[in-house]
Amino acid sequence: MTQVPNGGSAVSPAIVVLCAVLGYTLGSLPFSVWLVRWRLRRDVRASGDGNPGAVNAWKAGGWRIGIGTLFLDVAKAAVAPALGRWLWGISGWSLLPVAVLPVLGHATSPWLRFRGGKGIACTFGVWSALTLWLVPTTFGLALTVLLPFQSVAAWTVLAASTVTVAVLVALHAEPALIVAFLLNAGLLAWTHRRDLHSPPRFAWPSRRRP
Repeated sequence: MTQVPNGGSAVSPAIVVLCAVLGYTLGSLPFSVWLVRWRLRRDVRASGDGNPGAVNAWKAGGWRIGIGTLFLDVAKAAVAPALGRWLWGISGWSLLPVAVLPVLGHATSPWLRFRGGKGIACTFGVWSALTLWLVPTTFGLALTVLLPFQSVAAWTVLAASTVTVAVLVALHAEPALIVAFLLNAGLLAWTHRRDLHSPPRFAWPSRRRP
């Protein structure tokens, strides 16, 4: 695993709190709602499954707004963990709030009466900041490979999270990072809770006949 530049020296609790609050605050910014409202005078939550995220922003406003929302959701979640880990040297168990609060902020946004999105893009942002390529690549590949075999996307997210935790354990990642990702996975399970009421449905990917 990648090491913290300063060797993980002790950091002031005030810095940890500042970073955690910054993470929650930035994570709570509902860019999908704002962009669609600004460009189209519409509510993104009226599209698709009602989730204020990049997929429904794409459905409501096209690929430009969708990609813009995706970029902003990834970036907003990455800022505080990146500052905390690489600039201020936060490491060990102090990383837990820094890692989890951006996703929690997205899922419980005060701007949306403490409702929010499902947190997939924010998960990629947080873990790009904390582990660079490792977790985003593992999680992304697992989602890509498993999605065609599972028609309930929520179960695919949980399966991909399980694969990611297994990889972190196999690579002897810091215990705090493993626990942080478990908490992140728990948040994803909570934001997908309605879809998880449906049992997993496995199927082979369909093949088009010539």
